[in-house]
Amino acid sequence: MTSSGHDPAANHAPGPAPAGQRALARTQAVPWLLFIVVLALACWLAYRAFWPSTPGDPVGTTITAFEKQNRLTVFSAQLAPVVAAEDSRLMGLVKSRQVAVIPARVDYTLDLSRMDRNRLVWNEATRTMDVLLPPLVIGKPNLDERQAQYLREGVWISRDAQDSLSRENSRTAEQQAMQEAANPVLLNLARAAAKDAIRQNLAIPLEVAGFGKVTVNARFEGEGTAPTSTAPATGTTQAPVTSSAAAPAPVSAQRTAP
Repeated sequence: MTSSGHDPAANHAPGPAPAGQRALARTQAVPWLLFIVVLALACWLAYRAFWPSTPGDPVGTTITAFEKQNRLTVFSAQLAPVVAAEDSRLMGLVKSRQVAVIPARVDYTLDLSRMDRNRLVWNEATRTMDVLLPPLVIGKPNLDERQAQYLREGVWISRDAQDSLSRENSRTAEQQAMQEAANPVLLNLARAAAKDAIRQNLAIPLEVAGFGKVTVNARFEGEGTAPTSTAPATGTTQAPVTSSAAAPAPVSAQRTAP
């Protein structure tokens, strides 16, 4: 017997999911997406930190280290020029004389902007970097006239005469300080300090760049290959320098740490 009725279950086919269920599914998926992103980032950082990388160009690394400094003060000398000046006024009837001891500081620097690939030689077999340094630059003396000591002679010294004597003392002291700064003893100390400073300034960047322990040989033009040194570029020394205006005066020379 055939029934003309319809099956009630056939009228209840599944429809689209409600909007609330879809929003819930997206909300539950967010933590998993964040976890995947954090995991990928952690793996990338671990790769960068621990995976061995191939070092780049050691000469390029050295040039970059020089560019960051441009000019490097490697040595300073504390000088004490002893100078004298005379003044005559009123047709020579009033004469005066002033002797001064004026402390002066002179800096020795390297112009690292002159460094290029032609001054660098890298030996891969011995892991050695040979550096040809530019000439030292002797700076203009910095006179500390506030700490100067004066000895004046004369029956009467006017204000104008005193100013004239002080200007002459300063001019002569600056010239004398420049001459003393070019003393071979001080120049040798400055060159040694420059080599030590360059070794320290290059060894660490090269090691950080992945080249391991590198030997840096620094020398000036006209010199042979300088021996390596691990001594820090700090310290003080005393060197006698003869003054043209008085007895030899001590000169305090100080290496400047890089």
